[in-house]
Amino acid sequence: MTIQQLAYFVAAATYGSFSAAADALHLAQPSLSEQVRRLEDELGVELFARTTRGLTLTEAGRTLQPEAEAALVAVDRARQSVVGVREVLTGTATIGIFGRPPEPMVTRVVERFREQHPGVRVRLVGQNSVDVAAAVRDGQTEAGLVALPIDDRGLDVRPIARDEIVYATTDARRARRPVTIEQVADAQLVLYDSRYGADDPARRQLVERAQRAGRRIVPVIEVEDYDIAARIAAAGLADTVLAWRFARTPDFPRSIHTASLAEPMFDVFAFVTRRGTLLSPATRELVRLLEDEKGALGAPL
Repeated sequence: MTIQQLAYFVAAATYGSFSAAADALHLAQPSLSEQVRRLEDELGVELFARTTRGLTLTEAGRTLQPEAEAALVAVDRARQSVVGVREVLTGTATIGIFGRPPEPMVTRVVERFREQHPGVRVRLVGQNSVDVAAAVRDGQTEAGLVALPIDDRGLDVRPIARDEIVYATTDARRARRPVTIEQVADAQLVLYDSRYGADDPARRQLVERAQRAGRRIVPVIEVEDYDIAARIAAAGLADTVLAWRFARTPDFPRSIHTASLAEPMFDVFAFVTRRGTLLSPATRELVRLLEDEKGALGAPL
């Protein structure tokens, strides 16, 4: 039994005659009818009752028809999956990514992708998570890797990992026990992501917690980059709140002590795509490689 024989059988059953099926498939009628006959010989049953008025399915034919159609659909699905692999070999894979992903993670992903698909250009568009979500929603970028919370209107959100947000200070006494939101609100703070302020996902969580406690988060210093905030904190000019992944890096200032917040807080990382759309093969492959590296972001979900 071959796929060709099943396709010819289904065509004959659909059109009701060998000649009509052959015309539809642009074949010679004897070739099609011969393949159906061979299928019947192999199965040991007649699939059609042949009359002067055309073909009528026998009981065996009616039993075979849905199975043959399902087999042809499965073959087509298999063919399309291979086409998807072929298509990933050209073009550009683009994904928006939150502003400060771990550098070794990005390097490994790009290295693996380029080894497997040297003909594909890679674009990792670094933005704050707010802008990444907006770019995906507007169709400027197919997918994004963001820190939550974000405005998820029109987006599908798939969380993959989380990383703890910690309090950082040069005063070891302040880091002896978890820090309350009231203590954070009372502290002299330097916070990064000055451009986005309270719209930044981590800052947004702090602000909401402070509001629930009847307090406000008002930093005395704001800078754009976390490493500058860490250097200012290391100089004892202010305390800060930052992701634990930053504190794990080799060049993190040794003079800084870290402590969990009394109510633990996390950066939750997620892939976002526009609702109801399918990713191109190249971008889908890049997303898969990034997900393989999610342990670099924190604890996998």
